[in-house]
Amino acid sequence: MDVFTLDMFFSPESVAVVGASRNPTKLGYGVLHNIIQYGYPGRVYPINPKADEVLGQPAYPSILDVPDPVELAVIVVPARYVASVLEECGQKGVKGAIIISAGFREVGREGKRMEKELVDIARRYSMRLIGPNVLGVIDTIGRLNASFAMGMPRQGTIAFMSQSGALCTAVLDMALAEGVGFSHFVSLGNKADTNEIDFLEAWCDDPHTRVIVAYLEGIVDGARFMDVARQVTRHKPIVAIKSGTTSAGSRAVSSHTGTLAGSERAYDAAFNQVGIIRARSVEDLFDYSIAFARQPLLTNDRIAVVTNAGGPGIMAADAIERAGLQLASLEPETQHLLKEKLPAAASAANPIDVLGDALADRYKLAVNAALNDPNVGGVIVILTPQVITPIEETARAVGEAASQHDKPIMACFMGEATVGAGVDILNEMKVPNYRVPERAVAALAAMSRYRQWREQPPLEIKRFHVNDEKVQEILDRVREEGRVTIGDAEAREIQQAYGIPMPDSVLASTAEKAVAAAEQIGYPVVMKIASPDILHKTDIGGVKLNLNSPEDVRDAFDLLVFRATRHMPDAEIWGCLVQQQVRGGKEIILGMSRDPQFGPLLLFGLGGIYVEALKDVTFRVAPIDEREAGDMISEIRAYSLLRGVRGEAPSDMQAIVDTLLRVSQLVTDFPEIAELDINPLIVFERGKGVLGIDMRLVLG
Repeated sequence: MDVFTLDMFFSPESVAVVGASRNPTKLGYGVLHNIIQYGYPGRVYPINPKADEVLGQPAYPSILDVPDPVELAVIVVPARYVASVLEECGQKGVKGAIIISAGFREVGREGKRMEKELVDIARRYSMRLIGPNVLGVIDTIGRLNASFAMGMPRQGTIAFMSQSGALCTAVLDMALAEGVGFSHFVSLGNKADTNEIDFLEAWCDDPHTRVIVAYLEGIVDGARFMDVARQVTRHKPIVAIKSGTTSAGSRAVSSHTGTLAGSERAYDAAFNQVGIIRARSVEDLFDYSIAFARQPLLTNDRIAVVTNAGGPGIMAADAIERAGLQLASLEPETQHLLKEKLPAAASAANPIDVLGDALADRYKLAVNAALNDPNVGGVIVILTPQVITPIEETARAVGEAASQHDKPIMACFMGEATVGAGVDILNEMKVPNYRVPERAVAALAAMSRYRQWREQPPLEIKRFHVNDEKVQEILDRVREEGRVTIGDAEAREIQQAYGIPMPDSVLASTAEKAVAAAEQIGYPVVMKIASPDILHKTDIGGVKLNLNSPEDVRDAFDLLVFRATRHMPDAEIWGCLVQQQVRGGKEIILGMSRDPQFGPLLLFGLGGIYVEALKDVTFRVAPIDEREAGDMISEIRAYSLLRGVRGEAPSDMQAIVDTLLRVSQLVTDFPEIAELDINPLIVFERGKGVLGIDMRLVLG
C-alpha cells in the first residue's frame, strides 16, 4: 500500500493536554497523569488558565502561550469550548488532536452541528482528529498513554481499535490480567475525521504490528473499507467483531433478496470476501488475536494433539473435525519413535496420549515428534493437573519447542488455580493458552481461514460487452413516469441488454394479439399479467400455465386482466405476457439488495417457492469475479442437487456463473437499482445453459 501515517497520534514529539486538572476526580487529571506516569519521553504541556503548574509540569493559559511547537493536543474540556480550543490548536500548528470530550453527535442535532464545526476547523488547518467522545490513545512503542484508562498494557504486536470506549476499558483490563500486549490502542468514538479505514491504512505496513483487531458498530464507507481491507489482509490478519447487525435490515422490501438480506448478511459477506476473520464474541476476539500475534500461521490443516488425559484428547479431536480441520495422520517413523520412547500404555497414534504420570521430558519428546512430522500443520498441547504433574517445567518445555519450530502450538492447560504459574510461563514464552480444547481449535480454525484467504488469487473482475445505453434509457423512462418498478417488457429488454438468456416472450395488449403471439411461439405457453405495479403475480392469481390452444389463451387473457383489476384496481395494466413454457431444469434464484453500508449485495440459492421455504442462499458484495461466483454456488446446502445425484446429469454450472457475473456487472453499473430478483432462473444440464423466467427490479 502507499505510505500512510498517523504518527502524530502515536509518536509525537510533544503533547499538550488542554483541560489538564489538579483535581484527581477530573478526566483532565487522569489523562495527564497517565502520560507522565507511563514514561512518555517527549515534552508535555498542561493547559489550564487557572493553574501555574499541574502534576509538577508548568501550565499555560492556552496552547498559544506554549513557547515551543506542539504536535499533538489532547482536548478534555466541556463540549461548548472544544471548537475555540481546536481553532487555537490550528493556529499553533498542531498536527493532530484527540478530542476526549463528549456531547456531540451522540446527543442530537445541535451536537451534530458542533461536531461538523470541528471537522471544518480541522480541515482548514490540515489537522487530523480522533473522536470526539473517546477514551483516548495508547501507544506502547512510543510509551504514550493519552487516555483516561486504568493501567498501561504490555508492549505487544496487536493493534486494537474500538468504537466503544467502555469496551476499550474492559479489553484493557482483561489484557492486563492475561498478559496480552498491544502495539497501538485507539478509541474511535464518533469518527468525525479519522475512522477504521485510516487506521487500517496506517497499520498495514507498521513493523510493530502483526495483527489488527477491531470492534466496530458501523463502517463509514463500505466499498472503500473493502478495498483497503483486501489489501491489508494480504500483509497481516484483521480480526473484527461487529455488533448491531440483527435489526438493521428491517426496512420494508419488496423482493425476495431484500427480505432475506440485511446488515448481518452483508457484513458476513463483506468480511469473508476481503479476508477479515470475524469474531462473534470478545472471547473469540482475544483467542484469535493472541494466536495470530504469538504464533506462526498454519502450514496445513492437519492438527496433532498431545495430552496427558484421554477425555480432553477426544474432545479436541471432535472439535477439530467440527471446525473443518483434520486430525493429522502421523508418519510411520513418528509413530515408531513414540512407541519406542513412551510407556507401553501410551498412545503413539493421534491424539498422542502421554498418560497422566507424564513429566516434562515426556511432553517435550511428544511435542517435538509431532512438530517434526511433515504431515502436521499445528499442535495442541493439553495438560490436566495431576498430583505429580510438573506444571511449570512442562510449560517451559512447551515454550522451548514452540521457539524451535515454525508451526503454531496452542496450549490447553486445563484448570485455573493450580495451572496459573504454568500459564504465566506460557504467556512469557509467547504460547497462547486456552482453558478448554474447543477454544484452542477455534483459534487454529481462524488461522486456517486466513491461510486459505492468503492462498486465493487476487480479485479479477470480468466485464462483458453489454448495451448499457439501452438500460439507462429504460431506467430514465421509468423515472420520468414516476415509477420505481419495471414491467415485464422492460425486464426482458434489460435482460437482453446484459446477455441474460430468457424464453421467447411477447407482450400482448389484447386477447387476439395474445393468440397470435402464442401461435408464433408455439404451444404450450405461459401467460402472466403485465403491469409495472404488480411485482408478485402469483399472489393475485396472475399466472396461467399449460395453455395449449387459442381458446385457452383467450380465456386466460380475460381471467388475468379481471383478477388484476379486482385485486389492484389502481394498477396500470399493459396486457399479458405470452411466454414459451419451459420444461425440465432446476429452479434457482439470483438477486440483489442494495445494502446501505456496502452497496449491491448479491444472492444465490434455490429458486421458486423454495427460496422462501428453505432460505438456502448465499451472499456476496458486488462486483464479484468468477471464483467468488463459483463459491456462491458451492456454498448452498443443496449444492449436491445441482451437481447431480442418483444418476441425474449435473447442471450447467458455468452458465450460472456467467449469469451471476452479468448480474454483478448490471447492479454495479447502475447504482440506482435498489433491488433485483431473477426468480426463477431455470438451469438445464451441463452445456444447455439457463433461462431467466421472471425478473423484478426496483429503483431506489
